[in-house]
Amino acid sequence: MTAYSLADDLAVALSLAAEADLVSLDRYRAADLDVSLKADRTHVTDADTRVEKVIREQLDAARPGDTVFGEEYGGTLGAGRVWVIDPIDGTANFLRGVPIWGTLIALVVDGEPQLGVVSSPALGRRWWGATGHGAFVQQHGEEPRALHVSDVATLGEANISYNSFVGWDDEGRLEQLTALNRAAWRTRAIGDIWSYMLVAEGALDMAGEYDLKPWDLAPIAPIVREAGGRFSSLDGDDSLETGSALATNGHIHDEVLAITAR
Repeated sequence: MTAYSLADDLAVALSLAAEADLVSLDRYRAADLDVSLKADRTHVTDADTRVEKVIREQLDAARPGDTVFGEEYGGTLGAGRVWVIDPIDGTANFLRGVPIWGTLIALVVDGEPQLGVVSSPALGRRWWGATGHGAFVQQHGEEPRALHVSDVATLGEANISYNSFVGWDDEGRLEQLTALNRAAWRTRAIGDIWSYMLVAEGALDMAGEYDLKPWDLAPIAPIVREAGGRFSSLDGDDSLETGSALATNGHIHDEVLAITAR
């Protein structure tokens, strides 16, 4: 296996995000957008499939020995170097014209997410982070700035997002969600990838939800961690197969887990 530096891999990922943005923005609010339902009853658009195809083609050329695991065309999340792709995170928003959506790209090495890129062109923002290389956000093409989580010390002072009431309900966790809402200073359901990026920016102190896949989780972890926060499942596990996410500023992580973990 060819040895690539993480800095070089990050440059590839950022280039992939730029290519993806061109495709997705071209289809955003398009009158002829093709929309269908997958077997799991979630929506897929021609933008989802086009973006993933473009990323796969670029990776075949730039990293021919690596594996690709994507939402639309599958793959295997195993050992070695695996690029994990969510071509359009927030497809429901995308097809309704809500600007909270984006392309998620991660590199996972032997099961550990090493870099993540989140590009939300309708918001004019791109976030990225790589192990040992920090985390950054770029807005409307301006100079990137480093990301830092908040210094809020307790859940009682925290501004949090739980993302989806239905997701917590389906998991039988409404009691925990109620307790979390009562314990926090302010609660929101911002939803999708933006809530986690707001944790990395220090605007939110916690974001968490259920019903997630590895392509939802892998890109978030390096960004939040490199911004100084913590990332796990809502039960405190680090695996990408847990199906839930908890991102915090680190200071309140254990306090949240005391409420949410089984």
